[in-house]
Amino acid sequence: MGSTVGVLALQGDFREHSRALKALGAEVREIRLPADLEGIDGIVLPGGESTTIGKLAVRFGLIEPLRAAIGAGLPTYGTCAGMIFASISLTEGEQPLLGVLDVVVKRNAFGRQLDSFETELDVPLLGSQPVHAVFIRAPVIEKVGPDVDVIARLPDGRIVAVRERNVIATSFHPELAGETRFHRLLAMMAAEHADPGEGVGRRPHPTRRTAQGR
Repeated sequence: MGSTVGVLALQGDFREHSRALKALGAEVREIRLPADLEGIDGIVLPGGESTTIGKLAVRFGLIEPLRAAIGAGLPTYGTCAGMIFASISLTEGEQPLLGVLDVVVKRNAFGRQLDSFETELDVPLLGSQPVHAVFIRAPVIEKVGPDVDVIARLPDGRIVAVRERNVIATSFHPELAGETRFHRLLAMMAAEHADPGEGVGRRPHPTRRTAQGR
């Protein structure tokens, strides 16, 4: 699609995201250092261990460059741990966070690894066909700010996918289920971001973060 999408490659399932994006025709770059961010048009924050990802991002000097790039409008997709890393706050515990997504997240909301599950979800943003969602030690979103759109919920109402301007995040792992529509959306946003014209991928975040309950 004529764009370069970075995949944060510090820990987790970044290879699966890279394969999904390459299958859609995007150029993919693994991001491990601030210099790797130069010239990318979008980024994936993958699943894995959110605390480890955060600590490694601090160690390699990536927190502020990521925060600045995403805050300036870089199209971003976070899955599971990536959603946690993007958020402004957690319901419990502490770890490095980017604070670029105005949500409060509860980690490991479904229990241990043995409590992982798969289900079908309606995501109207992606069309009428349900999304096959894989939940592995997954988080849920407890609160959203006023500019955050909820794009998917579980049948019990818990929020598992959101979008705020240039940032999309899911509790689940499309990349492990052969589901490419989220990656296609990110690649389209990245191509738009690469264009000098105006577009959704270029809208910056507001400076104030709230996560008021919705």
